Amino acid sequence: MEEKSDFRPQSFAVVGAGPVGCIVAAFLAKGGHEVTLCDVFSELLKPALDPGILIEGAEHLQQAVTRTCTNVDALAEYRPDVIFLTVKANALPLICSSIEGFYREGLFVISWQNGIDTEAVIAETLGPKPVMRAVVNWGCSLIKPGHVYMPFHHPPHLLQELDSASSAEALAVAKILTGCGLPTSRTNNIHSMVWRKAILNSSMNPVCAVTGLTMAQAMNDPIVLQIVESLLKECIAVARANEIELGWKYYPQAIEYMRKAGDHKPSMLIDIENRRRTEIDFMNGKIVEYGRQVEVETPYNKTLRALVKALEPK
Repeated sequence: MEEKSDFRPQSFAVVGAGPVGCIVAAFLAKGGHEVTLCDVFSELLKPALDPGILIEGAEHLQQAVTRTCTNVDALAEYRPDVIFLTVKANALPLICSSIEGFYREGLFVISWQNGIDTEAVIAETLGPKPVMRAVVNWGCSLIKPGHVYMPFHHPPHLLQELDSASSAEALAVAKILTGCGLPTSRTNNIHSMVWRKAILNSSMNPVCAVTGLTMAQAMNDPIVLQIVESLLKECIAVARANEIELGWKYYPQAIEYMRKAGDHKPSMLIDIENRRRTEIDFMNGKIVEYGRQVEVETPYNKTLRALVKALEPK
């Protein structure tokens, strides 16, 4: 039986004006909602007000948001009902600390990010009740500030609350996203979906980051492909040892998916090229951590994590 809720969010904030944040903000604004887009880099925010965020590719729209700000603390003034976090996972502790300063009952925070256990980091500060986790099924890249290319959009996207007491609110958010053009389903299996996506990222992103190859180049190089396959098998072994359901055909499906990934750079390679910290700790680092707790060796993940960490300071 579907749970009823009085939760009717009208005001939204999106923290992070990268490609994912721009997509969420633009679609919510298109749906008629009040949207505040927040990012520390003001140059990323200017086009969001005028002429508006432009999305091209699988979707096409141009939409301005209600307002922008360059500081999470400033969101206190606008009292959002829901905050979407679309920033790199390594920024979570600082952002959650700021949200804690103005948190109130009835405010919900959604991890709309890559990586394993991002929602757990938020819950460490705010507790589980206001926290939700999403898995997104689209591809995107930032052509320039406020201009996003979306090569594919394969809904539904998935959303789940951490605390079952907030399930009706999660359903309400999913319905709003669906109504705005981002079909989203509330699920009871988000942990499995997070791992399915994280394993793909952990098998491909660090290899591209270290080699400088695009995803298609990595998959078409027989020697590099061996590393990708070894990472994939190791990640699957860790997941299954931790009783995480992937599905019995996951390996061939993952290989097929990565073969169709296209001739573009994954976010981790772009981060290295732009001398930014990567999300390696929430990808391969988490595989290593979960492997350790079930005594599954993870030499490939340890090696790729170490190589990417060595590149970060440069």
